[in-house]
Amino acid sequence: MISKTMLVSARLARRIRGRYGALALGAILAACAGVATSAQEASPPPTTAAGPSIPTTSTAADYIIGPGDVLQVFVWRNPELTITVPVRPDGKVSTPLVEDMVAVGKTPSVLARDIEKVLAEYIRSPQVNVIVSTPVGSLSQVKTIGQVKSPQGVAYRDGMHVLDLLLAVGGLTDFAAGNRAKIVRTEGGKSREIPVKLENLVNKGDMSQNIELRPGDVLIVPESRL
Repeated sequence: MISKTMLVSARLARRIRGRYGALALGAILAACAGVATSAQEASPPPTTAAGPSIPTTSTAADYIIGPGDVLQVFVWRNPELTITVPVRPDGKVSTPLVEDMVAVGKTPSVLARDIEKVLAEYIRSPQVNVIVSTPVGSLSQVKTIGQVKSPQGVAYRDGMHVLDLLLAVGGLTDFAAGNRAKIVRTEGGKSREIPVKLENLVNKGDMSQNIELRPGDVLIVPESRL
């Protein structure tokens, strides 16, 4: 596309050639080219990330950090402050310039903002991103007990449902009373029970029983009374 500046330059060139000749035109155009080059050099280059890029978290936005989780703490433009660190049993983490920061009970984004507040005392406008690289803490698991083939805790992932958990633990045993199963969930410090009919889910394909899970849920499958 021809810009207005190019059209004006063309008109000006015709006037100069007609009045002063080709030699003067060449000198003036060379000077104009120098000005244009200087303007291009003065204009800032496209913005790019200086230093390591900040990965995005793969965990859910409302993921709650628990003891034992392994965190990757990225500080943009400050690779010396970027670190992978486990959450200690006391629920805290320590990173360069930030000691004994409480991590348990926070989401990754909340922890990142808290770290930024401390780093702001040392560096200008810190930008921090926290990723839960290895979710192993009790708050980041869903557990099964009772009549399943391999009772255990399973790392929670975003969008996890009851059927996902059942497949991970090998399914129900022959002695399971699947339709009397329940999910124990803690919310706001209070525990509540959610009935779930696992036999209807597994044998009849009743997907209404494929309840979405949350970190910390416990699936209890009792033994059949027969």
